[in-house]
Amino acid sequence: MTVTYTARVANARFGGFSQLLLLWRGSIYKLLWRELLCFLGLYMALSAAYRFLLAEEQKRYFEKLVMYCDQYASLIPISFVLGFYVTLVVHRWWNQYLCMPLPDALMCVIVGTVHGRDDRGRLYRRTLMRYAGLSAVLILRSVSTAVFKRFPTIDHVVEAGFMTREERKKFENLNSSYNKYWVPCVWFSSLAAQARREGRIRDNSALKLLLEELNVFRSKCGMLFHYDWISIPLVYTQVVTIAVYSYFLACLIGRQFLDPAQGYKDHTLDLCIPIFTLLQFFFYAGWLKVAEQLINPFGEDDDDFETNFLIDRNFQVSMLAVDEMYDDLAMLEKDLYWDAAEARAPYTAATAFLLQQPSFQGSTFDIALAKEDMQFQRLDGVDGPLGEAHGDFLQRLLPGGAGTVGPLGRRLSLLRRKNSCVSEASTAASCGCAGTADSGGVECRCGEPLLDPSLREPELEPPACPEPPAPILGPTTVEPFTTVPIPGPRAPAPPWLPSPIGEEEESPA
Repeated sequence: MTVTYTARVANARFGGFSQLLLLWRGSIYKLLWRELLCFLGLYMALSAAYRFLLAEEQKRYFEKLVMYCDQYASLIPISFVLGFYVTLVVHRWWNQYLCMPLPDALMCVIVGTVHGRDDRGRLYRRTLMRYAGLSAVLILRSVSTAVFKRFPTIDHVVEAGFMTREERKKFENLNSSYNKYWVPCVWFSSLAAQARREGRIRDNSALKLLLEELNVFRSKCGMLFHYDWISIPLVYTQVVTIAVYSYFLACLIGRQFLDPAQGYKDHTLDLCIPIFTLLQFFFYAGWLKVAEQLINPFGEDDDDFETNFLIDRNFQVSMLAVDEMYDDLAMLEKDLYWDAAEARAPYTAATAFLLQQPSFQGSTFDIALAKEDMQFQRLDGVDGPLGEAHGDFLQRLLPGGAGTVGPLGRRLSLLRRKNSCVSEASTAASCGCAGTADSGGVECRCGEPLLDPSLREPELEPPACPEPPAPILGPTTVEPFTTVPIPGPRAPAPPWLPSPIGEEEESPA
């Protein structure tokens, strides 16, 4: 039933869509010709009554009514309301097609997980696939008028081979007042579990994969049921319909041609057929007809889904896949490009010109830059080689260097001395450079390189360090030195965090 015209518009050319205007099946003409003739007939009847039946006084009153309707008909927001409604309907229409239960993925999983070339293995695979097809048939006959006409009762489903008589008894004996399209999916799960116990499904991972694919299939069946149950709110459909009909009822009067002799504004031309009003009716009423056709794609319109075709295709393909194609492989051979370093499929004479086109490398591949714009720039703005500049810059940032001290090094030293709570005695004892021969009598500044006093910059006096706490006698205190208390063992790190690099676990004292 679907009208396919994809091949007609495969290539854009002059007047490409104009060829589609002559098609009748699925066209707007087929949908709208009755409404268009009705509108035109009512318009011509009013025009004839105005011209030949009304008296002069009645004509003046009718002319005022025409101008009134023409003035206020534009207040109806027909484009706004109708546009949003049709967008919603088209989006819903496509989503319903995406929910059509197709067995392709499920049949591939069955072939790969349910093993056995004997009759028992064939029976398992065919029965599993038949249960999936039965679930699709049950839901489609619940939402599609075309499928319901094909399978009006469960007896027709049994006679078609989707259900056995024993399965029908179990299906009908199940006490439930709700739609039972899900029952074959439960049978599928139970049969898959039985195949796992018999070893036809070799591990639990394969069983899990099979049931997950079944759940995807079942969820699509459920979505079709919910789309059929939950419609677009009726009030929205009513508002759109009333807006369109009331607008064109007003146009029936407001778009009448009046007597030019009366001198009314914008009524200097007298015609019998309102060309542009008919075009406007064609567009707006046609838009409403599009929504009317797409709001339920499971009917028997020209552009509704071909559900019976899908049932036939899915049943045949799925049975071929799980039965005749099971473990039926061609002999493995080396492909044509086995020894080729760069494999490339040939082109026909009609497509040989594609070989001359370069492959796409990226949108920035052809950008050209001037030579000076491609030079790296130094961060500090000093001339010289880039590597040397980076070394000098880092040397100045470090707290100690080869014979020079940068300001950052002195500031870091000051911060260390300001925040330190270690006594002068412990600092002197821990200083590695005190009393060395290389110091030359120059005072050590704990972290700074040794400098001549004349080269030092004046620095701020560090704040007085608070008195250290009294020494705590214990395992962490050694007399006669003044020491800083060592904190106790750290709490164990959370199990999800790795241990610090280079540290060993502390054993409790």
